Amino acid sequence: MSKSLIKAIHVLDCFFEKPVMTINELTEIAGMPKTTVFRLANGLEEAGLLVKERKSSHDVTYRMSLKFLKYGKHVSDQLEYSKIALPHMRKLNEEIDELVHLSIVEDDHVVYVETVNSTKPVRLVVKVGARSPLYAGSGPKLFLASLHDYEVEEYFKRTKLEKLTPNTFTTREKLMEEIAEIRKRGYSISYSERFHATIGMSYPIFNYEGKVVAALGVSVPDVYFSEERKQIIIEKLGETVEKIWRELGYTGKGTDFPTKNM
Repeated sequence: MSKSLIKAIHVLDCFFEKPVMTINELTEIAGMPKTTVFRLANGLEEAGLLVKERKSSHDVTYRMSLKFLKYGKHVSDQLEYSKIALPHMRKLNEEIDELVHLSIVEDDHVVYVETVNSTKPVRLVVKVGARSPLYAGSGPKLFLASLHDYEVEEYFKRTKLEKLTPNTFTTREKLMEEIAEIRKRGYSISYSERFHATIGMSYPIFNYEGKVVAALGVSVPDVYFSEERKQIIIEKLGETVEKIWRELGYTGKGTDFPTKNM
């Protein structure tokens, strides 16, 4: 982490001691040179993280902006999704004995925030905090399908599509076909696109507004996979997410994906 970023975070931390401060007060609490604090405070103001209130040329104060409420709500929501989903994930895992995982989106990647592992001799293990690009894997592709088409196109422009396995889709055309199919059927399937010899299936977690806030998935080693097994897992996975939807206040049918060209 850069030294400037660490110093900026330290300046923000000072507001826990006193919510409104002049630059002199902030300098004293931060324990840094006034010129450094002034530069950091101006940068944080420009980023929308601090609010500068000027009553006169000699009466200028700083306080944290309401943007932190947005950050706090986002973090709180993620904790809520995990808290609600985890008991259902454990029950699903007991029924099918496969890896069950919950993921969210962060900075053009999917982050796995909860996992319940299989007890089988051959099994995939995904660590909490592991990341995957949005174009590879059942959960990631699900999030890609939840975006509007113009957002998908913007994602393609800033993302290099690289082969992670021999089955990874690396063309815009193929991924758009996948997105259309996911939106149509309401869930996503991956055949060894992110992890070798692994089939993944994921359903969206919708909140009360009908927004995709997470993905609940199951990953199966190909040695245990069959079409019959796939149908059983998809059915049980679908039943599980419906229970989570209801607890989150979602009353739709699981097809609230963007329509084409929106």
